[in-house]
Amino acid sequence: MNEPSISSKIPIIKLGHYLLVPIQVDMTDYMVADLQTSVLAAIDRTGAKGVLIDISVLEMFDSFIGRTLSDIARMAAVMDAAVVIVGMQPAVAITLVELGLEMTGIDYALNIERGMTLLNQRLRETDT
Repeated sequence: MNEPSISSKIPIIKLGHYLLVPIQVDMTDYMVADLQTSVLAAIDRTGAKGVLIDISVLEMFDSFIGRTLSDIARMAAVMDAAVVIVGMQPAVAITLVELGLEMTGIDYALNIERGMTLLNQRLRETDT
């Protein structure tokens, strides 16, 4: 398999106790697998307590992407970090239901602001 170009990397931005992952392109299988490794490494490196994944520009969502995002959430939970997915388009939601994908361990929010509110609630719950 060929190495992707640098421009195909998805940024992971640290915001306080959280990581923001703005997916800005439709992802190849290689990019999805690389994202999993990169997010988990970033959680380990930064001690992040939450990951907010913005999928608002994703138009194509298949079972591999869904399964990998679910795996990221479960692995992040083992590392004491919550995952929230924001910006899901209606067509993507329909695809998830039609494929019968159950993405466990993930919270969903309409936008980044609501996603940050969910992460803040989760962080407060774990601090008590």
